Amino acid sequence: MKQKKHLKTIALFISVIFTVLLIPIQTSAQTIPDQRLLPRLVDNADLLNDSEEEKLLDKLDLISEKYQTDVAIVTVYSLEGKTAAEYADDFFDYNGYGIGPNRDGVLFLISMEHRDWFITTHGSGIQTFTDAGRAHMTEQFLSYISDAKYAKGFNKFVDLSEQYLKQAAKGKPYDYGNLPKKPLAWYWLPAAIGVGLIVAFVIVGGMKAKLKSVRRQVGADDYVAANSFVLTDQRDLYLYSHVSRTAKPKESSSGGGSGGGSRTRTSSSGSTHGGSGGKF
Repeated sequence: MKQKKHLKTIALFISVIFTVLLIPIQTSAQTIPDQRLLPRLVDNADLLNDSEEEKLLDKLDLISEKYQTDVAIVTVYSLEGKTAAEYADDFFDYNGYGIGPNRDGVLFLISMEHRDWFITTHGSGIQTFTDAGRAHMTEQFLSYISDAKYAKGFNKFVDLSEQYLKQAAKGKPYDYGNLPKKPLAWYWLPAAIGVGLIVAFVIVGGMKAKLKSVRRQVGADDYVAANSFVLTDQRDLYLYSHVSRTAKPKESSSGGGSGGGSRTRTSSSGSTHGGSGGKF
């Protein structure tokens, strides 16, 4: 009898062990999805109205598909204890952003809690949006974000992203020594015309003043003073020749040398990202 009880206890114990082993164990580790889980515009901070969201999302989708590189914008209220770089990288990775096997893409994040912004790049986006290129880029649109003109700032970011992607497709992404020229402000055109007219008036007026004592002559001979030119001897002398040769300098690559290219880091998923950020 006691032996039977003992066997039942052992059987029950074994059953409990097998039951526990069959229960799926949940871990906190996250995996990168094979497909993008969210749209290319995520306005969790509610900075845009419905019409602005719709137009901006259409623009993001069109450019992303055209250049096969995800261009995304994310707004949040809080970074949830992470740095802006960590949040942007994780949002990109764990929501499946990036097109193709290398997950090519760029994501612009802003957080309203402490007014943080960050641009994270991945895959070919690291070469397309270099450190120097991003610095030049943010000078063009970040002021709109600072002034709470969010729709204008986001659209400017998208337009610049398309410009950078188009340039990278030519094999020469924007970098040190190869940055787009800033457009001149409209008021420089009339100012330049006005200055040009003033300078021209002064020069022509000075030349005219010097010619007051000069009178037009009828023949060409009247302009030559008598006996002012007498040719007495004529010879052609060949003295020496000298040929100077200078080696043509070779073009240097901007992919990381001489301060060019992009600095990278490893995200929590083990992915390599480029990017930069700050306050707005």
